Amino acid sequence: MPRLLQLDALRGIAIVLMVIFNWSFALSFIGAIKGGPTNAMSLFSNTWLYWWLFPRIIAASFITIAGISLALSHEKIKYKPLKFIFKKYFLRGGKIFLLGLGITAVTYLTYQNYTIWFGILHLIGLSIIISSFFLKYKKLSLLIGLAIITAGIYIQAELPHLLWLLPFDFQTFDYFPLLPWSGFVFIGIFIGNCIKKSKSVHNMFIDKTVAFLGRHSLLIYIVHQPLLVAILFLLGYAVI
Repeated sequence: MPRLLQLDALRGIAIVLMVIFNWSFALSFIGAIKGGPTNAMSLFSNTWLYWWLFPRIIAASFITIAGISLALSHEKIKYKPLKFIFKKYFLRGGKIFLLGLGITAVTYLTYQNYTIWFGILHLIGLSIIISSFFLKYKKLSLLIGLAIITAGIYIQAELPHLLWLLPFDFQTFDYFPLLPWSGFVFIGIFIGNCIKKSKSVHNMFIDKTVAFLGRHSLLIYIVHQPLLVAILFLLGYAVI
């Protein structure tokens, strides 16, 4: 189906960009390259575009594509009892969340001060479970998504001391709280439902390699950091 191939290609582009950023972050963290995200929070910093905005655009794209995929997969079976929803979406989300817990365990054992307690896999896994009951609701999903994103932005700006009920000095390599990031899953569900109702299919050139990467984006995400660590270790860098 052309649309699914296009979606794989978009996911492939997103995962490649995510790997590029994560590797550059890791290289900056161990001092292998100069520069880094330390001062990037300032809008007027010349590093803001790459170290602050760029990763957030990548993450929002990746999470939105996950929502689109959920909506499109929901179309294939018309009768959807609760047992089906549990098997297809609760188990899928649970598996991804468990992978996130695995990353939590690894980072706790290796970089305890920067443990990933709730990264992008935790977010996507839990968001799949939460959003599974809204997959057929186009307008409602859009409203929920916008509300979640707005609430998350407000809390971050006006109530930073809450920091999602975590300690104020909390620091981590990767953090994607439900507010606002799960909102992008619901935005993706809205887009996916719009695509389902569209009668036109736009033919476009799809690079099969990029689409292949998109179909295996979860595996790529899991292995790309250990691969970098192994390479740096072989080159003589102290990575742990």
